[in-house]
Amino acid sequence: MSLVVTGASGHLGRRTAELLLETGGVDPADVVLVTRSPEKLADLAARGAVVRCGDFASPDTLRAAFVGARRVLLISIDAGSDRVDRHAAAIGAATTAGAELIAYTSYPNPDSGRNPASVVPDHAATEAAILSSGVPYVLLRNAIYSEYVGSFSSQPPLTAGAFVHNFGDGASAYVSREDCAAAAAAVLAGSGEHANKIYDIAGPEAMTGADLAALYTSVGRVEVAAVAVDDATWIADAVAHGLPEQAARNVASFGRAIREGALNQRTGDVERLTGRRPISVADVLEGLASGSADR
Repeated sequence: MSLVVTGASGHLGRRTAELLLETGGVDPADVVLVTRSPEKLADLAARGAVVRCGDFASPDTLRAAFVGARRVLLISIDAGSDRVDRHAAAIGAATTAGAELIAYTSYPNPDSGRNPASVVPDHAATEAAILSSGVPYVLLRNAIYSEYVGSFSSQPPLTAGAFVHNFGDGASAYVSREDCAAAAAAVLAGSGEHANKIYDIAGPEAMTGADLAALYTSVGRVEVAAVAVDDATWIADAVAHGLPEQAARNVASFGRAIREGALNQRTGDVERLTGRRPISVADVLEGLASGSADR
């Protein structure tokens, strides 16, 4: 019986797999990595993991990839008109395989009445499909990645000297991708104690636009001012700086969610699952300071 990680060649899937292979008591041969690109995981196969080809758009490949599954980590795929259908195919394959647990990387407050972020409807529908499957579940409601905070400024903060946001006075408890991977690995490597639980995977502190501007000032060693604007202004400015309009509208919806208090979870779940405090946004930005922290 296997611990299955989908999307295993992506950033989150790969890191979760690496952590599982480093976890005492987990047999590498029980770590099954499902990906559309098996060649990208040759190094993890060399460490004893089982790599299988699986594509959410081709259910037949998933049925074969999930054979023997005991616990499945379903990593949400990129947004698209058929995302929920593809997630449903993976849930069906896990159910058919006899999985005892499906863990899903969801999103905070997946209720369109409470959270206006553009991704919420897909996550809500996927959670509902998992609950309907009858398989014990774990919902890992991951906050916004700390690695992405620069994307919430309509202009690159360091070069513009401004963090231009539509958060108002709202705050978000950003979480590092490392912490998301560590929490997921802990759930897969655990036992029945996680069944039918919902975890808010969030960072150690809720940060405002002003807080992020101050971090960029410190990390970049240039003055970065916080500039709060409304949604329409943010979208227009982001488009003027090269972001496609639909992408700008999607990002602005996250800013609105922050402004309305939908993304300010600080629950302690990362520490409970991993045994350590979550990584701060400051530490993530310091790690990216070689060049990619600007955007």
